[in-house]
Amino acid sequence: MKFTLKQGVLAVFCLLLLIAAPWLGGSSYLTGVLTVSLIYAVWAMSWDFFSGLTGRENFGYPLFIGIGAYVSGYLNVNHGLSPWLCMLLAMLFAALVGVLLGFPTLRLKGPYFALATLAAGAIAQRLLLIFWEYSGGEEGIQDVAPLVANPLAFYYFVLAVTIVSGVVLVGLARSRWGILLRAIRGDEASCQAAGINITFYKIVALVISAVFAGMGGALYASYQMQVSPQIVSVMMLIAIVTMVYVGGIGSVYGAAGGAILLSLLGELLRGAGEYRLLVYALLLIMVIFFLRDGVVAPLWKRLGTSGKGGRA
Repeated sequence: MKFTLKQGVLAVFCLLLLIAAPWLGGSSYLTGVLTVSLIYAVWAMSWDFFSGLTGRENFGYPLFIGIGAYVSGYLNVNHGLSPWLCMLLAMLFAALVGVLLGFPTLRLKGPYFALATLAAGAIAQRLLLIFWEYSGGEEGIQDVAPLVANPLAFYYFVLAVTIVSGVVLVGLARSRWGILLRAIRGDEASCQAAGINITFYKIVALVISAVFAGMGGALYASYQMQVSPQIVSVMMLIAIVTMVYVGGIGSVYGAAGGAILLSLLGELLRGAGEYRLLVYALLLIMVIFFLRDGVVAPLWKRLGTSGKGGRA
């Protein structure tokens, strides 16, 4: 990946701002908000990695988040495993579910993949209530051990994970493999006629997305020290998809920017109560109608084309 000077300056400025933000804010509450916003950034980037490249909307994405959160929480609380080992196992389980879900559903045409994954997420949320003896039911799993005990250190750990996740996902999206996925999105019939196993490539993309979702779920459960069925709810899906579209679908960095911006906006609107969801809905509608490329991604691309150097 190559950056123009302006893109490099903006990237360094944003990084320094995120590093200094806990000290500038001077409160543990702000540190907590920023930590959660970075976890949402990981989720938004990985959702966009699959859906942005393949053009297939994964409305069952919270299922992978829930797998990561519940597997790590259950193994830690009930079997005493290290939270670090639990996070790795959570990513493995999320990848396995990605294969099991993607193999039958990615063969579906039109909107049926989105509907099938949405149904899978709804079923998963119901199963968490049915098997309450394992999942904790509506109360969820409590007393999950944190990966890092100090909240400030946890924030910087999550910041590092977010940066590495972004670099990996952008690198994959810019690689020959990512270009092939875009070609499949543009014309599946032609790619299939050329002998490309389009189902295989889409399943691999879904598994990669699931791995990062599971990792984010484990991070979230570890930070909150609990996990509940709300993590696989439709509201979680709406929040993540809104972040991606506001940031700019099809650009991993845009999704990350949208996640951080809307997470901070959500905290500012917390006093509005239930009207916060109305604001989210109106914002998404305005972006779809007036800023179809989002807010963050067009700015980044404009900086890339206004100066010398390659585009990131």
